[in-house]
Amino acid sequence: MLKPRREIVWFKRAKKDFNTFPEVAKDKILDALVVAGQGDTSRLSKPLKGIGGGVFEIAVKYRKDVYRAVYALKIEKEIWVVHAFKKKSKTEIKTPKSDIDLIKARIKFLKEQMK
Repeated sequence: MLKPRREIVWFKRAKKDFNTFPEVAKDKILDALVVAGQGDTSRLSKPLKGIGGGVFEIAVKYRKDVYRAVYALKIEKEIWVVHAFKKKSKTEIKTPKSDIDLIKARIKFLKEQMK
């Protein structure tokens, strides 16, 4: 039996930022989101620490850069992409605090809007 397909919904600014990514990175991220929509986890996705359960990060290396998209599973029935960004720091692996704070704020906003 096939798992139900969940709709992928984008936070407006996340979609705008995502659209600036190279096509190769966009294609890989979109493939990973389709896998999530089918109820599975792509090999490119991993839980994002420090946010809470149900929040995942997709990371795609392209040339010398890393492109990331963060999505949340526990907001209504949809999968919400709340942030997309090009990793700027070459020395740190973890997601910068400013990005974590932005992700938390967007998830909080969405949850409040869904009440």
